[in-house]
Amino acid sequence: MTKWKYWGMVAVAALWLGIALIAWVKIPDALSLQERRPLAQFPEVRLENVGNGKFMEDFESYTLDQFPGRNMFRRLKALTHYYVFWQGDNNGIYLTQGQAAALEYPLRENSVDRAVKLMSGLQEKYFPDSRVFVSVVPDKGYYLASANGYPAMDYEKLFAKMAAMKNTSYVNLTDCLSGEDYYSTDTHWRQERLFNAAGRLCTALDIPAPRQEEYRAVAAAEPFYGVYYGQAALPLKPDRLYTLESELMDQCRVYNYETGATIGIYDREKLKGDDLYEVFLSGSVSLLTIENPVAETDRELIVFRDSFGSAIAPLLVQGYKTVTLVDIRYLSSAMLGRFLDFHGQDVLFLYSTIVLNNSETLK
Repeated sequence: MTKWKYWGMVAVAALWLGIALIAWVKIPDALSLQERRPLAQFPEVRLENVGNGKFMEDFESYTLDQFPGRNMFRRLKALTHYYVFWQGDNNGIYLTQGQAAALEYPLRENSVDRAVKLMSGLQEKYFPDSRVFVSVVPDKGYYLASANGYPAMDYEKLFAKMAAMKNTSYVNLTDCLSGEDYYSTDTHWRQERLFNAAGRLCTALDIPAPRQEEYRAVAAAEPFYGVYYGQAALPLKPDRLYTLESELMDQCRVYNYETGATIGIYDREKLKGDDLYEVFLSGSVSLLTIENPVAETDRELIVFRDSFGSAIAPLLVQGYKTVTLVDIRYLSSAMLGRFLDFHGQDVLFLYSTIVLNNSETLK
């Protein structure tokens, strides 16, 4: 063995020994801010877990999540996948037309059928005499995937299933949007580009549409790194997040049933956090009511929604005294009667294709 080979082996051994020592002594991270998910922790040592192999399975997950320099190696892997092996995606994230997007494929028809059944049950139980509207927010893969050679779910079949819900009016938003109306590093749509979509909903609801000239777009000070930024593990250019402000928005107040607090439409404290998109109606909250103190009507609207609804709901308040947002991903639909008095309000089911294709999140 030559001297160079000997010292090379020593260096490699020392490197891996050092990484192993660091892995054992470092305090495990609880969360991955880049990936927006909790990290595996050291598994509990129990005889039954060791005997059935679960301990080793969980330990493997722990070592992968807590590996020293993990984000650096994730980025190296992503760069290799995209620019050395020319693979189409990394971790299910692909890049096209300046956008990062997730592969949403195939269509899970049973999931959509489950969502339809759940919504129909809510209608029958709580608001059989209300005007009920259904609308679907297409994820940006609708505009980007198949047009750029990536697999895409059967969106038309999904829309058809939702439009076929009995005793409802379907509102199509697909021609009101384009791929550019979404954040390039995130799944969500951009509020400042939602006037066409909001106008379409307002026409269906028979309320005045928001007038763009009455709003001003205000940029957040910090750059917005969306969920796909961390999942892609690539040095993507961050987005700039804008909120829409107006005299009406300034006057509206939002009651949070979880905290009992009343705040404005925008929770500016969220702009100091890890996910700037939570500035819209405080993010993932199960039950909120927006009160319009200058409403010229007593009409009320209830919106069953996911996170996409947080950005567009403020553009519907001009036609209602109150707009209540319900997120049954976090609040069981069986408990709605404890919190809401259903008395003939307009009702809008507004869900993204992502949630409908994974409806087990709805309770």
